Amino acid sequence: MTIHRRGLLAAPALALLPAAARAQAAWPERNLRIIVPLSAGGVADIMARMVAEQLQPRLGRAVGVENRAGAGGAIGMEAVARAAPDAYTLGLGNIAANAILPALTRTRLPYDPVADFTPVCLVGRTPSVLVVNPQKVPVRDLAEFLAFLRANPDRLNFGSSGIGTSLHLVMEMLMLETGTRMTHVPFRGSSDMITAIVAGQVDLAVDSFATAWPHVQAGRLRAIAVPTAERLPFAPELPTIASQVPGVQLSPWHGIMGPAGLPAPVVERLNAEIAAILRQPEVVERLRGFGAIAAPNTPAEFRTLMTTEVARFRDLIARTGITAG
Repeated sequence: MTIHRRGLLAAPALALLPAAARAQAAWPERNLRIIVPLSAGGVADIMARMVAEQLQPRLGRAVGVENRAGAGGAIGMEAVARAAPDAYTLGLGNIAANAILPALTRTRLPYDPVADFTPVCLVGRTPSVLVVNPQKVPVRDLAEFLAFLRANPDRLNFGSSGIGTSLHLVMEMLMLETGTRMTHVPFRGSSDMITAIVAGQVDLAVDSFATAWPHVQAGRLRAIAVPTAERLPFAPELPTIASQVPGVQLSPWHGIMGPAGLPAPVVERLNAEIAAILRQPEVVERLRGFGAIAAPNTPAEFRTLMTTEVARFRDLIARTGITAG
């Protein structure tokens, strides 16, 4: 009897747990994948692969990255929403697919941008910068730009990477808050847009920092301000637009999430591991090299961000009347 009791006492605590608790305690028992709803090679894809690479040794399982681009990110995020709630399939949600697209499209998306997902951890932000062609727009700073904009209604045009993109919507915010008017010139992508601004075919734009900054450094474009909440650590000399026009603030974000109903202990572990990865100095510096800012947060903070952003863009798009199918 003594031996029997000792056997019970020595039995792994895992075996004494209910089946569901045992499964969560043993997680992960197989490899994971992160679905990126964008094409390979971009900053978002780089973020996902950086996280996946460093999660592997921490979890003891391979973490693959799968690109499922299309429909503004809806194809990839639908796959995440429909996955089993076991945390073996995760996704890199973003401001476009999880906040702007649900407000923009007139057709019903195959997922709810908040209810169908479990937020795990924000990964980073990819800030943008307001740039002008210095030959077309004779201003040197934000105050001069705003004065020129107000004194010349309908004179300027601005480019964007497409109708309803974050680069378009931040300019709509600026016009609403200042009571000014410009002509929108949408392009099929950021590279075409920046080429047009450099060539003087377009006057100005808000573009991703990573894309626009080399042209600023070469003197082909002039940087005026950033539409972020705070000044950028890699360009602290640039003021925020909101410092003179409160309310004009937009900073594209990307974060790891899974389908609704992920087990809380698994979410907590994933959040802790990803946040630890993103706080490493070498990771912070690597992201800055791509014009991105590491921005880990808690699952609760991430959910609040998602909910707030959906409401904010629904209001903005309702006020502007923008639609995209």
